[in-house]
Amino acid sequence: MLKDFRDFVMRGNVLDLAVAVVIGAAFGKIVSSLVNDIIMPPVGLLLGNVDFRSLYLNLSGTPYATLADAQAAGAPTLNYGAFISTIVDFLIVALVIFLLVRMAVRLQRPKAEEVPPPSTKECPFCFSLITVKATRCAHCTSQL
Repeated sequence: MLKDFRDFVMRGNVLDLAVAVVIGAAFGKIVSSLVNDIIMPPVGLLLGNVDFRSLYLNLSGTPYATLADAQAAGAPTLNYGAFISTIVDFLIVALVIFLLVRMAVRLQRPKAEEVPPPSTKECPFCFSLITVKATRCAHCTSQL
């Protein structure tokens, strides 16, 4: 049983999947950093100096100055700013995966081979095959 498990784990597709998961997790962190540290600050600046990670809706009715204060007090909050950042994360990851899959499909597609011009044609009188350069049919001797 241990040998079967080792054979299963050492198969190419299982190892490929493990590598893909590890690389995907690292890529997810990169995209999150890109969204939170590069994309959202200029967007927040354009929208009037808004920090998206601190946008929330307080459900308790008690006013709190910041999201951190509300969370420290245990107040129920809807953190829609973090949700917007997560949606942007997802859209960037989906776009990159779409582009990678599209490129992989193009690379796997067999290239159309050039078709050489035909070397024979059909005689219009007797319908037998003759060479393209023929001026008279070899079968019915008709002038072409």
